[in-house]
Formats: sequence, C-alpha cells, structure tokens
Amino acid sequence: MAYESVDKLQKALVDNVFHYAKDSKKAAGRALGTIVEIITYYLIKTWGLNNQISIERGLEEYGNPDITHNVEFSLHPIVRSSFLIIDKTDKSITANKILKALQEQKYNLKGFEPKNNQLLNNGVLRNACTIATSKESFLLCSIKADKGDKFELHIYEQSKKPYSVFECKRVGVEEGMSKGPQTIEKAKQGAYVARSASSLQKIRTESGELHGIIYKSDGSYIIKPFVDLMEEIIYSKDKELLRRFILTVGVVSNHGNWFTSENQNKELKVLAQSYDWLLFLTDVGLAEFIEKLLFKPTKEFAPIREAFISSYTVTKKKNQFTKVQMNMEADRILLDYFSKNLNTIEGWFNIISPKKKKLLTLKDELKELKNKNWTTILK
Repeated sequence: MAYESVDKLQKALVDNVFHYAKDSKKAAGRALGTIVEIITYYLIKTWGLNNQISIERGLEEYGNPDITHNVEFSLHPIVRSSFLIIDKTDKSITANKILKALQEQKYNLKGFEPKNNQLLNNGVLRNACTIATSKESFLLCSIKADKGDKFELHIYEQSKKPYSVFECKRVGVEEGMSKGPQTIEKAKQGAYVARSASSLQKIRTESGELHGIIYKSDGSYIIKPFVDLMEEIIYSKDKELLRRFILTVGVVSNHGNWFTSENQNKELKVLAQSYDWLLFLTDVGLAEFIEKLLFKPTKEFAPIREAFISSYTVTKKKNQFTKVQMNMEADRILLDYFSKNLNTIEGWFNIISPKKKKLLTLKDELKELKNKNWTTILK
C-alpha cells in the first residue's frame, strides 16, 4: 500500500484535490467519509439487496416512536414490484413522469403522495430513488437495464419498517492532537441510535456479560446471552420476535491512524457493544479503493475518477459521487468492479463484533431476514 495510513491518504487528498478549500483537511476528511459510505452502499448492493435499500430514512426508536433518527442505509421488506419501459426522450426522468406512466398501466397508487425526486438528471442517478410515499410504505425506482432508446425501470414498494440498518462512522483523532473529543461524541450518538432501534435490547449482567432481552406483545419477555438470542430471532418464524426486530450494523473506519481492529480505543469499544455487528474497514481497503479508482485509475476506471473530481472542484455544479447521487457511467463501472472483486472487497473488512464471527455469517443473516414472509409478520 503506497499510503501506510489514513492520515497519509487524507494528506494526498488535500494535495491532489482539496488544495483550493479554505479548510482543505476538513474537506478531505468529509470526502473520506463519503467514500466509506459509497463502499458500504455498493457492497450491500452487490450482496443482492439493491431493492431493499433506502437511504437516509428516519428510524423510529423502539417503544418511543415520537423520536426518529436518520440512518445512512436501511433494508426493508418488499411489498410488491413491477417493471416499466420508458423512453429516453428527455435528459431527466422525474418521479412525476414515472408515476404518470404507472397510472397509465393502472398501477394502484391509492394513498401515495408523490415526491419531487429525479431518478436521472443529466447523466446523474439518484440512488434508491423514492417516487412516492404512503403511511405504511415507500415507492422507489431504479434503472434495471439500458435498452438503447429506452430504459427498463424497476418499481418496488418497501414496507416502512426496516429489518436492518447500516451506519458508517469515521472516528479517531486529528493530526497533532492527543484526544478526539468530537469523535467520541459521534460514537456515542451512533451507539445511542443502535441501542434504541430494535426490540432486541442489550443489558449487562453484574459480571459484565452481554445479554439480550426482547418483549412480546403480551408483556412476556425472553432473556438470553445476546448473540444466542439474536441468532434465535433471525432464524425464527415467530412473528412476535421478528415484528419489531432490527439488525443493526455499524461500519467504522480509522481517522488519524488512532486505532486498529486489534488495538481498540474508546470510540471503537463504545460502538462494538452497541451495534449487533460492527465492521472495521481497514486502511488497506480504503487505500486500495482510492488508489485504484480515484488516484491512479486505468482507462477502464477513469469515469469514476472524473465523477469524483468533478464533485470536489471549486467550480463544481453538482455532486455526482455520493451515496445519494452518482454519475451513471461511474455507477455501472462500480457495480461491475464490486461484482468481479467481491471476495477481495469483503477482505477489506474485519469483524469487531460479534467476536469470532465471519462476514459470511452476516450475509447469511441478511439473506434470512430478506426472505422472511414479512407480509404475515407485520400484519
């Protein structure tokens, strides 16, 4: 790895991209955070969960729905899905245009309020594009295939209640500082959301062992060692256990070369005992993504670098390299890259918690939750 730490990567971003910014290091730090989110997003998509993903949804606290927290990514059950062929007559594909085409096909939109989002605008995609919402669900759209002068769109309705959430955190200490007071607060905020999202709650015994407790609708409850109870719920058919359960996943990366997955500092420990799963995106993985796709791309990957650079120049017109908005050609190449290099990319992550678990287990758990009969469970 040419950059032996995230600090070096951040300096390289300052020198190569953000030299124009008033606070170039802060701008580079924000870009690193965006890159972590993009890696996480395309990993989830490559795991076959594209249609389940929502971005920046408000998540209600368990038992306290008056309080919501935005989460980077949430995975939702699919209520229904269909396909739509639409002409490439305009440079943009608006929610209004899609909804009008659906109405012409007698698609039932009763109870839905339209959104003003654009699925495509001058070559920039909106990921997980919401075109309408109802009290119980979200209606989203993505481009399934490019068919010359037409697009095939995938329309899918997501249940409002997610079965999993992913959050990305960069924590550590800035260069020249001995402590990271802001990042411990960020870690605490993430920990609070993780611990308040699901019906499966974490409790400690006096000896420090982590147990889980989950209540049923009749007021009865189950208490067991946490990981055992979590796995029991995931593979259960009991709707009482599943209906309010949300699997929480944190993705953390280094900031300022302050810790590793083996040498955990306070922030990492706080997050590790709060999320059901905590993944550590290694410096090696982050550096490989940045070097190969952004700093020194081959001709094949050049559109990714172009989308990145155009989003972070003093004359930028529109972001086209974020988890929400992505250049269409860059999106195609990223999906292909992640698909062809999935084993390598999965190797970029270390599992912090649960201890001794592998990424394959998380993938299996997400697949199990995806395939549940949520229509029956959520009745």
